[in-house]
Amino acid sequence: MGESRPEVAATLRALNGALGRPAALWVKESSARNLRHRDFLAPQAALRAAFPGGQVPPEAVSAVPSLRGPAVLPLRVCRQTPAGLEVQVRRPEAFQRLLGPLPGPAPPAAGTRTGCVVLHCPALRSPAALRPRHLRSVLLADHLAQLLHAQGVGVRLVPALSEERSWDILRQLRIDWPSSSSASSLADAVSALKGVLGRCPCAAACEQGPGTAEGVVCKVQLKSFVEQQGLLGYDPNLDALLVTEGTLLSLAELQEAVLQCSVSDPTAPCASCFQSQSSCCSIVHVVNCEEEFQQQQLDVLWRILDPGAHTALQKHLVCGPVKVTNPSSPIEADQYFQLRKRQMYEASVMKYGELAQDEAWTEVIDTLTVAAIRFEMLSTAHRSQITLDLENNGISTKGTKSGAFVMYNCARLATLFNTFHQAVERGTYPPLPPVSELNFSCLREEGEWLLLFNYLLPFPEVLQQASQLPPPSKGIRITANTETICKFLIQLSMDFSSYYNRVHILGEPFPHLYDQMFARLQLLGALRDVFHNALATLHLPPLSQI
Repeated sequence: MGESRPEVAATLRALNGALGRPAALWVKESSARNLRHRDFLAPQAALRAAFPGGQVPPEAVSAVPSLRGPAVLPLRVCRQTPAGLEVQVRRPEAFQRLLGPLPGPAPPAAGTRTGCVVLHCPALRSPAALRPRHLRSVLLADHLAQLLHAQGVGVRLVPALSEERSWDILRQLRIDWPSSSSASSLADAVSALKGVLGRCPCAAACEQGPGTAEGVVCKVQLKSFVEQQGLLGYDPNLDALLVTEGTLLSLAELQEAVLQCSVSDPTAPCASCFQSQSSCCSIVHVVNCEEEFQQQQLDVLWRILDPGAHTALQKHLVCGPVKVTNPSSPIEADQYFQLRKRQMYEASVMKYGELAQDEAWTEVIDTLTVAAIRFEMLSTAHRSQITLDLENNGISTKGTKSGAFVMYNCARLATLFNTFHQAVERGTYPPLPPVSELNFSCLREEGEWLLLFNYLLPFPEVLQQASQLPPPSKGIRITANTETICKFLIQLSMDFSSYYNRVHILGEPFPHLYDQMFARLQLLGALRDVFHNALATLHLPPLSQI
């Protein structure tokens, strides 16, 4: 049986299968204390529920170390302890399989298409200036788009940005959003929707009186449609909606995005992307809680006017409130950015002195500011409230929970490899040998196993989990793990920083020390790739200095 890159999920499946029980009994360990003596555990409480007295048959225990599979980690020992059934991995072999060359054919390309998702961010339709609450949903949609792209899912971002207003704040935050010069290309679609409205039994003409909003086309009864269709999860206060030209333009743009998905993947069956990774076109409205009601109105109207399968796949990913403490007046998104940028500059000057005032640091300060804001907005579960403290400096180059801390550790890795390559050019060290010649049995420091087992090993699965859009139990709301990548990077930075402060990587240039140094460099080079790939989902470039 050929070997491939080990996976946590594949190893857990093999361990559960070895015990012959349908229940998931095993868990992966992650704490440094537990990893000193075990890597996987079947807790005693779970064993008692699955086996009489919690005693696993000896033949099942003895069979565990011989488990094999293309993506199963090599296992060394399995023993029953008071904590439960404990398994250790054959670590040198695991290092070799994760850091060394993979035998056999290359794995399938990561960009294999698995459907299409339309991400709709209504905050970008706001005629007023963006505020932090709008920024949260935009940043979340941008991050989710990158995560889906990384899994080979096609993404269409709606609405296109109008060139009639400035979007400097989006450019400053490195948000890559499509733009459009005018709405004229959607005129035919809007006209068609008006024709459907004219034949719609839920629609009625609206008399133009003094209090009628400009551009109103008609009035549509939403509540009766929701009740007739038995739709769940909608606000009970949904009633009549005054449909305007702007409303129809929004629907036309959504329809065009769905059509583009179909054109780019014409063979895609209309199956729910929320239930599987099969090809499909699903619509996710990423909306802040204050605008959820208006988006529900648009959702129902679209179902009425276009009762196709794609409108039935509409789901709402709702962001919790953004509370700004002690604002002297309502703060706009660009003011928030400039405030955080000034705070980042002041914090950098305090830490690095005059060096941080050099012109070369302008880009560094900009990147650190973007990282600070993105982590401030995205490291909390999207359903929860975020509190922005603008009076006290919420920006720090020292705190371990911030985007600046993550970027700092990424830069430390860059500096390490720059130093090594410069030493190679001076003849201090020989070049890094081919990976097939490295001796990974030299990696015995507990921090090295922790970095490989908790970050390098599960990273592809972390990316996949972060991009999943699970189906709602009922109704229209969905929950996504959009905070996963930020939390992963923060924890990785903390453990890497601890290891880097404790272990001297580039030692004296003595040949008998090279095996360990080269193996460590290979491990840290792989971790550098993890940093870069994770930061790419946040539109953050790695820093080469800090």
